[in-house]
Amino acid sequence: MGARSVTDALGIERATQDRGSAGLARFLGWFSLGLGVTALAAGPRISRLTGVDDSRVAPAVLRTAGIRELGHAAALLVPRRPGLGAWTRVAGDVLDLTATGQALRHRCGDRQRRLTYVMVALAGITAVDLYVSVRATRRRRGMTGTGRAYGSVTVNRTPEQVYGFWHDFENLPRFMYHVESVRMTGARRSQWIAKAPGGRSVRWEAEVIEDRPNQLIRWRSVDGARVPNSGVVRFTPVAGGKGTEVRVELEYAPPGRALGAAVARAFGEHPQQQIHDDLRRFKQVIETGEITRSDGTPDGTSIASQVKQRPAQPLATQRA
Repeated sequence: MGARSVTDALGIERATQDRGSAGLARFLGWFSLGLGVTALAAGPRISRLTGVDDSRVAPAVLRTAGIRELGHAAALLVPRRPGLGAWTRVAGDVLDLTATGQALRHRCGDRQRRLTYVMVALAGITAVDLYVSVRATRRRRGMTGTGRAYGSVTVNRTPEQVYGFWHDFENLPRFMYHVESVRMTGARRSQWIAKAPGGRSVRWEAEVIEDRPNQLIRWRSVDGARVPNSGVVRFTPVAGGKGTEVRVELEYAPPGRALGAAVARAFGEHPQQQIHDDLRRFKQVIETGEITRSDGTPDGTSIASQVKQRPAQPLATQRA
């Protein structure tokens, strides 16, 4: 997947993007706080500057807008839910644009010109709020799945050997039953095609965001993936460094969310089951070079595999 410096740079780049989104949301929060305080403390002056000082309802509208902006500020400055606050700002922007448009229809001359400037400024603010809201929503959906799965196995190989095998992602379909193929598309990106319930297949792109040689590999699907997922595989030395514990942690959002997860579990396709099956096969591959198979051993715990299971029998040549 490339040198460590490349993946470290990627992790720094992604972290910078996350901090940028959070920083922009905080800025909008403080901006809302300033607007709210200004609207409540200097309502008459704002009415004159915007050209609505001839309206009887303008003071009440400005007070309402000020209170609303303070609510936006509170929502945006709560660390755990910045995306929600951004969407409340978008809703407020729509109300402001509507009210300003109505006021513009009943003004002329200098007042109309000043309200036009206000309308343009509101449109720009709405665009920024919409951008922040969409970005925050995509980040939350794309990187925080609705389920988690994990598993571990101890193999009789050194961390260097296990890491080297796993680091070549094109090796993964050798033991991951549900993965049809992995193709490298760049120094840090790969394209995955996997089996899905009902005989379908699903594909996505993933990128490595942290790579510590012989210790761990952390990845995440890129934005827009049909099945958003992220995870980490850790390599911990055991038995004096002659063996390795491999631990996989996965976070995912299955199609259909809760319903999709329930259907997948019923058909033996749940990620928790997949991880245990895959790690069992990985141990066989890394230690013996192949997966032990027989008529009596299915490929996994899916219903399709269980249906094919039958009592083990001697080879035909032996029976003869």
